[in-house]
Amino acid sequence: MSDAAHSHPEIDSGDFRHVLGHFPTGVTVVTSAGEPGSGCPAGVAIGSFASISLDPPLVGFFLGTSSGSWPAIEASGHFCVNVLCDDQQELCGLMASRSEDKFEGLDYETSGTGAPILPGVHAVIDCLIDGVVPAGDHNLIVGRVQSLSTRRDHPPMVFYKGQYGSFAG
Repeated sequence: MSDAAHSHPEIDSGDFRHVLGHFPTGVTVVTSAGEPGSGCPAGVAIGSFASISLDPPLVGFFLGTSSGSWPAIEASGHFCVNVLCDDQQELCGLMASRSEDKFEGLDYETSGTGAPILPGVHAVIDCLIDGVVPAGDHNLIVGRVQSLSTRRDHPPMVFYKGQYGSFAG
């Protein structure tokens, strides 16, 4: 390959976000029991979740390398993907915040791996961390699915052009 194929073109980060914002994504919250023995669960809002493989069953999400939630999720060795419904914008905002205890006063169940299952979510996918792949200023976190279920028949939350909305099929 030529040197040009390996070069990094100058792409304006604002243009990048604007154009990619035209691709609608589902909105999830990834939770874990947190660091062993801490008694403090971890959670983070994610818009970059995907199915990876059917056999074995793998899913993944991208998380910024500077995420404050990642060390606790990594230490736990597991995560649960909570697929949000379109009426859960307040919960999404809480999990996207840098709050010390995002779970204070929140009534949640616990998955088989020990991760919080948030109330009123559309679906849950409980996973063990299978791998972490560096990808620029993010990491791809790969999870091996342990269990999964739908929870609530309500339109899912989507993110499109900088706004939250729904998909009512």
